[in-house]
Amino acid sequence: MKSFLAQFRSNTRWQVAFLVAVVGVPIGLGLFTFNYAKGTSYLSDDPQACMNCHIMRDQFEAWQRSSHARVATCNSCHTPHTTLVEKYVVKGINGFNHSVAFTTGNFHEPIRITQMNADVVQASCVHCHEPMVEFISTNHQDETLACVTCHNDVGHDTRN
Repeated sequence: MKSFLAQFRSNTRWQVAFLVAVVGVPIGLGLFTFNYAKGTSYLSDDPQACMNCHIMRDQFEAWQRSSHARVATCNSCHTPHTTLVEKYVVKGINGFNHSVAFTTGNFHEPIRITQMNADVVQASCVHCHEPMVEFISTNHQDETLACVTCHNDVGHDTRN
């Protein structure tokens, strides 16, 4: 009588079933999750994509009341203005970190910006407002003052 392993090696149907289970199931679950989470929306520039997570509702509503709502989207401030590759690398890093945090529930509430993202926001402020901030940056080179230190309600106006 052949052992199970010997039968498995000689039976192509078992091998195909095993391959489908090992490869197909994770791919299928991944595609289902990506679709369920509206994954393609994150490739766009539409601020509604940020609303896919309920935790972002307050930030979205505050952005709608802000002075930047008519001139800037989430990506205008939260992704680099350097290259398309860098923009999507930052979006990918943030997407992965957000999906892990929100899936596990392991995040601070209210949400807080990371240093990497704070640096991106600072660079975005300077990028869009360079003519205005040129004088400030040349006269305050020794200081490490971020724009949002004083202008913390510009992107997400928290006043009611």
